[in-house]
Amino acid sequence: MWYYESKRDDSEVVKKLDKMAEKLPTRGFDEYYGRIRNEGLKWNRKRVLRVYRMMQLNLRRKRKRRLPARTKEWLQQPTGINHTWSMDFMSDSLIYGRRFRVLNIMDDYNREALAIEPDFSLPAERVIQTLEEVIFWRGKPMEIRVDNGPEFISNALLQWAEENKIRINIYNQENLLKTHISKDLTDFLERIYLMHTCLIT
Repeated sequence: MWYYESKRDDSEVVKKLDKMAEKLPTRGFDEYYGRIRNEGLKWNRKRVLRVYRMMQLNLRRKRKRRLPARTKEWLQQPTGINHTWSMDFMSDSLIYGRRFRVLNIMDDYNREALAIEPDFSLPAERVIQTLEEVIFWRGKPMEIRVDNGPEFISNALLQWAEENKIRINIYNQENLLKTHISKDLTDFLERIYLMHTCLIT
């Protein structure tokens, strides 16, 4: 018995899906097909889905966020105050388990602590606010060393640094000595939090 075999050319469908996958890598079939229909193309849904699966677009994985490209370089010895600052986060938990973080800012020349900012949430905007408060009385640094934490590589902080002509030096966190908040500092922060809670209640 003889069967008819379809010779339909799907090259246009392949080309359209490939273009959409490049432009919208995190979207799925429904989004692509909706856009195809909005463009006035009358391709059958089953046909487009068949090509979509044939191209294995349904097996795509989400792309990992790429870190900003950086050149490895030796750490230079600061020649004076406000030459280079360092910023880093440390974290711990209160006696009832709630986590908090501490933003530390230090002048690398004389190891002076310029700011110790504790809170439960410290986004990039809060980091910028703390930097501006320190700069107000201390002056502006030439360079700030940070790790690749999300708060430090955010567009907001990088744009702020560019506008203020401050170089952000992103170092390799794997080569750093891991430090922890001392018990004395933890107890001190807990007492402040409990005193604040008693006052507002």
